Order: sequence, then C-alpha cells, then structure tokens
Amino acid sequence: MIEEITSFNFNTTPRIIYGPNVAKDADPFSKLMGNRILLVTDKGLTKLGLYEDIIENLEKYNAKVTVFDEVEADPSLITLEKAINFGREIACTGVIGFGGGSSMDVAKLTALVLGSGENLESAWGVGNAIGPRLPLCLIPTTAGTGSEVTPVSIITVDGDEKRGVSSPIILPDFAVLDPVLTLGLPAATTAATGIDAMVHAIEAYASKNKNNNPMSGIFAKEALVLLGSSIKMAVSDPKNLKARGKMLLGSMLAGMAFANSPVAAVHALAYPLGGSFHITHGLSNALVLPGVLRFNAVDVWAAKKYAELYPFLFPSEEMGNNNQTNASLFIEKLSDLSKELGLPQKLRDVSIPEDACASMAKDAMKQTRLLVNNPREVTEQDAYDIYHSIW
Repeated sequence: MIEEITSFNFNTTPRIIYGPNVAKDADPFSKLMGNRILLVTDKGLTKLGLYEDIIENLEKYNAKVTVFDEVEADPSLITLEKAINFGREIACTGVIGFGGGSSMDVAKLTALVLGSGENLESAWGVGNAIGPRLPLCLIPTTAGTGSEVTPVSIITVDGDEKRGVSSPIILPDFAVLDPVLTLGLPAATTAATGIDAMVHAIEAYASKNKNNNPMSGIFAKEALVLLGSSIKMAVSDPKNLKARGKMLLGSMLAGMAFANSPVAAVHALAYPLGGSFHITHGLSNALVLPGVLRFNAVDVWAAKKYAELYPFLFPSEEMGNNNQTNASLFIEKLSDLSKELGLPQKLRDVSIPEDACASMAKDAMKQTRLLVNNPREVTEQDAYDIYHSIW
C-alpha cells in the first residue's frame, strides 16, 4: 500500500526493446546512430564474438562500426579518455555500450563528451552534466547493474576512488535486452550480479532520498519477485532462457527503481572493495549487504521497509508477527541465499586483510552522495564496525 504521495521526478530510458535475439535486429536504432558508430565493450566479449551479428546488421544500413574493447572491471579514467579519443578519431556519430555495467558506464560518458565537448571535471556529481550527448544505445550482457536504464556512470579515478556522473542526460535512447546474450554466463558471475540487482531494489525501496517514490517502490518489489524466482535456476542451469529472461527484466526494473530513488550505504561500503582490492562490483555488494542491513534494521523505519520486501523475495517463507522479526528474517534469508549460490561470505574469503577495515571505512566516507540516502546515519566508526563484522 502506498502510504503517502509527495512530489517526485521519474526518469528512465525512453525506449526498451526486450526478447530473445532482438539484438540482432538493428532496424529500431540504426537511423538514430548515424553511419560512424563506436561500439564500447571488453576483450572477453570480443573473444566470444557476441556482438558480431550486431555489427553485421548495422553494416546493412551502411554504417561503419568501430570497436573499442579495452574496458576493464571498475573502468579507469584513463580507459574512458582512451574511448573518447578513439571516438574523436573516427568522427563518431553514435555510441553503443555492449557488455556489463563497466562497458555501459564508459559508453555513457563517451557519448556525453563526444556530443558536447564537456569537461568531465565539471560533470562529476549529481545534475552537473550539461550535454548534449551523441545518440546512445545500451545492450547489457549481464543481469545485475541495470545500467541500461540508469542516469549514472561510475569511473575509478586517482587509483582507487570511485567518482560518478548522475544526470538524466546520460540515459540512453535505447536499451536492448536480449536474454540470449546472457546464456552461459558463469555461475559465480550470475550469482553475484543477481544479488547486485537485489541490492539495487532493496536500497531503492528503503532510500531516505526525498525522491523515493511510488513508482520506484513498485518496480523494486516486482524486481525482487522476478529475481527471487529465477536466480537459483539461472545459476544451476545457465542455458535456461526463461530464467535468464526473468533475471534480465528483474535487473532492469531494479535499475529503474534506484535510478530515481538512489542507493545508499551498501554501495558506499562496497566501493572500497572494488577500488582497493579489485573485487567485482556485484560480489562487493553481496559481501557488504548483510552487515549494512543489520546495521540499518535497528531503525524502525528501515525495519518496516525490509519487512515489507520479505514476502516479495521469499514468498514461501513463514512470516513473523512484527516488522522487526520480519526484517531480521529477510536479512538472514538473504545471507542464506548468497551462501546457497556459492558466493564468498566474508571479506577474508576474498583475501582482504583485517587491518584494511580502517582504511576502507575512511574511503567509504567519501561516498557522501550515497550515504545521505541511507535510512540510518553511518559514521566512520560505524563503517569500520560493519566491515569488521563481515571480515
């Protein structure tokens, strides 16, 4: 039940195309992209040849597609600048981001800078990008980040600091969701990205941001229904197209939710794991999630929100008789699910030393744009205690 409706803004990708093999059909976006297209991806997808059909079909429309495949996990500013320069050299008329969140994030800012000549230093932060950008199409090959429907791009600067641009200007013109592209993803990647999508839904639903809104809430709940009912099958049977499709749609809906009701301390505390120890974003979120939720659940409002999500993610589980009980059950069932999916449970399991808890806590405090959305204030000591509790 929606308790109160206040003023809010809701932005998302204007056109979403979903279905098996839809990525092979370039007709919907070919005219928009122009005839000199930059495809931003990573070398792993180049080796798999996943985008060859896309290029072949675009070439039928007399487009020349140039591939930039140097994107790495937690992409650096250096990589972004290389992609931008690459686009300038070919006089790029449109950008396609193909891959996981890293490739899509680089594609977003490449399209922004190539379209406007904007100085990135002035674009960092919330609502600072001016634009315009070049035409942009995003095609995810994992089900987790939801980047294809979010106005956010995260880049690693100065070695290990995560910095973001958040602006509706970098939402793409098209999001193409083809579950066939996600078939065969390794079990560990499927599990980590799936939990990452759940984090997006959970944090969006419980966000203290003033733009927390009914639409985000509805999408967050439906995302958890889709993800919760498919993640085990997607991990155990990587060729199951039905499960992959539900995961992809769930990830997208969670992306829509947190794009408008922003994430909070789980992400803030996850970023130092990626920046300092190169733990993938999805796994970082999965590791940090239980500790942050237990910390937040002390707050009455947060406990209520987590309790409300419990039956959507775990519909067959027995409910308690109050919010605090159901919030606790929700958190513990999430931990059990992560363990069942075979993900590491402790920071020590991914070779993070105990004495890193202090430096990570200090780094997490830099994520003020995220921490302000958390249901409960997080101090540096709190962050340290959370890290230590999951070490």
